[in-house]
Amino acid sequence: MGVTAGYGGVDVVREVSLRFDVGSLTAVVGPSGCGKSTLLRCLNRMHETLDRAHVRGAVRLDGEDLYAPTATPLAARRAVGMVLQQPTPFPTMSIRDNVAAGFAGRGGSRPRGTEADGIVEEALQRAALWHEVRDRLGRSPLSLSGGQQQRLCIARALATGARVLLLDEPTAALDPRSAAAIEELLYDLSRRTTIVLVTHNLQQAARVSTDTAFLLDGRLVEAGPTSAFFTSPRDARTEAYVTGRPVAPA
Repeated sequence: MGVTAGYGGVDVVREVSLRFDVGSLTAVVGPSGCGKSTLLRCLNRMHETLDRAHVRGAVRLDGEDLYAPTATPLAARRAVGMVLQQPTPFPTMSIRDNVAAGFAGRGGSRPRGTEADGIVEEALQRAALWHEVRDRLGRSPLSLSGGQQQRLCIARALATGARVLLLDEPTAALDPRSAAAIEELLYDLSRRTTIVLVTHNLQQAARVSTDTAFLLDGRLVEAGPTSAFFTSPRDARTEAYVTGRPVAPA
């Protein structure tokens, strides 16, 4: 895809090309400030919403460029959902309505009645939250724990019918038990949904991902199957990073 992106006249992601196979869970790792989150936001056109942001290159989903002149940001975000580091439920909406808010991203008419109820239930089921909230769908999402709120945000993203799910440090603000539940959920979701996970936690990347990509100073250093990435990296900088030694600039 050859993506270059940044702010003003400064590029923070430089000519990054990656392939995300259907059903894969790709972890994007690298030191703070290396461009991980910026790259992630480029994948569903969220980067362009930031002040003085610029993007060059192509992002293709099933062969279609999400940045083509005829493409729209709404269509990109409908197909490629995103979940941020801090849980972001809509506090003035009920648990049910938080999930239903994802319907706005679907094409055609907005689902209502039993159709809407079915989509809400399916999304909550896929987010492993249905059995915990089915008897309190009308309550505030703020009544949920941090881990439950994060799974609610995942359900909201899934309700759009997203084919790809982007997650930016989704467990960083959670306790170990809640983080483990999210990791298990991501593993299950990857059977049906392509997932791209930005994480600073190399142990987490090794546990949950099928593939790992390493960014350094905005450039892609190495990408490949996770097992090989951690056991036999091809680049000396990758080996230094995964073993905790200082890494030379890209």
